[in-house]
This record gives sequence, C-alpha cells and structure tokens, in this order.
Amino acid sequence: MAEIGKGVSAGKLAINVQKTLSRAQEKVLQKLGKADETRDAAFEEMVTNFNKQMVNGTKLQKDLKAYLAAVKAMHDASRRLHDCLADMYEPDWFGKEEMDTLAEDTDTLWLDYHQNITDKSLLSMDTYLSRFPEVKARIAKRNRKMVDFDSARHHFASLQKGKKKDEVKIAKPAALLEMAAPSWAQGLISAHQVAQTNLSYNQAEEDLGRAQKIFEELNVELQDELPGLWDSRVGIYVNSFQSLASHQEKFHREMSKLSQNLNDIMTKLEEQRQLNVYLLQVMTVHDYTATDGDELELKIGDVVLVLAFDNPEEQDDGWLLGLKESHWLQKKDVSAKGVFPENFTQKV
Repeated sequence: MAEIGKGVSAGKLAINVQKTLSRAQEKVLQKLGKADETRDAAFEEMVTNFNKQMVNGTKLQKDLKAYLAAVKAMHDASRRLHDCLADMYEPDWFGKEEMDTLAEDTDTLWLDYHQNITDKSLLSMDTYLSRFPEVKARIAKRNRKMVDFDSARHHFASLQKGKKKDEVKIAKPAALLEMAAPSWAQGLISAHQVAQTNLSYNQAEEDLGRAQKIFEELNVELQDELPGLWDSRVGIYVNSFQSLASHQEKFHREMSKLSQNLNDIMTKLEEQRQLNVYLLQVMTVHDYTATDGDELELKIGDVVLVLAFDNPEEQDDGWLLGLKESHWLQKKDVSAKGVFPENFTQKV
C-alpha cells in the first residue's frame, strides 16, 4: 500500500481503500449468489486465448534462450578443440597455415550463427512479448472496473426499489412534526427529507453512469485489440522458425565445407607421414609404359619413392609400390602412387 507523503494524499488513500473494500464486498455477494455478475462469454474466451498465448510465447522465448546457450557452449567447446589441435600441430607438418585459417573461419562461423539467431529469432520474440504485460494490466483494470460497475448498478437498483418505501416512511413522522411546528414551517420538513432522498438517488445514478462509461471504454478497447494480438502469434512463430531454419541450414552447409577441409588436411598429413617413412628411392633406367590403371608411367631419370604395401600379400614378385618424387614435391598428393617393375629401376 502506498505511504502518505509519497505522492498519495490521505484523501486519495482513503478513496483507494474504500474502492478495495467495496470491490471485495461485491465479489463476496456475487460468489454467494446474492448479486448478479456482468458476464461476457466472448471476452472471457479472448482472455483465455490471451493467457494461453502469453504462456506459449514465454515458453518459446525460454527455449530459444536455452538453444542459444547450447550454441554458445558448442562454440566454446569447438574453440578449445581447435586451440588444442593448434598447440599440438608442429610447424613442419602439412597444412599448418591452412589449419590456423580453418580455426579462425570456424570461430567466425559460430559467432555469426549465434548472433543471427539472437537478432532474427530471439529479439523478435522479446519485442512480441513486451506487449503482454501492458495488455495484462489493462485486462485486470477492466475486471476491476467491471466490479465497480456491478456495485454501482446494484446500489442504484436498491435505491430505486426502496425509494417508494422511503417516501412512505418519511411522510408519517413528517406529518407529526409539521403538526407541532409553527405555521410558517408547514411543509418545509417533509420537503427537506424528500430532497435528501432524491439527492442520494441522483448521486447513485451519476456514479452508475460514470462506472459504466469507464468499464465500457476499457471493454471495447480490449475487444478490438485482443483478436488481433491472438492472430499475430502465427506470424511471429512463422518468422522465428523460418529464420532459425534458414540460419541453421546456412551454418551446417558452411560447417560441412570446413569439416571437409579439416578432413583433407588430416588426409594429407597422413600421406606426409607415410612418405616420411618411405622404404627407399630408386631411379628409372628404362622407360616403362603402364598397361593397367594401378601402374606408374615411368621415363628414364624419374626418381621414385618406394612405399610399403598396405597389405603385403598384394605385392607380386618383382614389383614395387611407389610415387614419383616430382609429383610429391609439386602436389603433396600420394593418390598418384602405383606399382612398377623393380628391374626397370636401380637404387639411388
């Protein structure tokens, strides 16, 4: 309750207390069935939809924040993983610069993904939900004013019903008083009492008109606004999830490319490791024309790096597996390896 001296006068405070008590009394009478209550089934359905919409929107906002938190956690884990790889990656290993660039690109992709979801999905939900507290407050105010209207209506009805009885009650004692009063006061007493009754009746009628006007203005305003707010949920859901899906698709597409780049670098690193353990070098002493797809085409003077067979049982007698040194130095690629006859070469 507001304190006196902080913008609320004693008179205003008393009025507010009286309103609260009057509303409480009216609600008790309505619950006991001793006073009828203004009901609007259509409006009550709107309020039910509003509350459902607010709960669903709040849940979606909460889940979007949880999703973003998960994205950030994955980003942090990805960064730590790349930092670990960078620390272990030796300078003379294949693709050191490419690996550093890939780590930077991956970090940027995560940052962009997180920011895009925040800007396009979460912020639009925040804006959407920002309307609900103010509308909820107006619905509560409308309900309070409806109770005030019911209270004023019942008070006015009770005065209407009791007006005739009061006039009869006033007439008898007034007649006795006038008989004892001087001649100049004849009629003044009864007229005064009737005037007081009419004053209370007129005041009640004014209070009813004022309460009805305030209630109906709020009621009409909300009846115009709530259906539009209810329909807006579809648009916000569509925009939020379309944007989320679009950024997810873009993120995974770009991440797939970076993952492929990482896989290629690791493949080349493994090829480098294999070449670092080649068995020997031989030089071609006779031209050799390949007769099958898995054979090397050799020219006199070609230097060949001899490699071990993945499966020794696949090696035929008199044949070696190797890769031209010139090809490796130019392309760092062992996919061009092939078999060749040992007797066409000599050890270097």
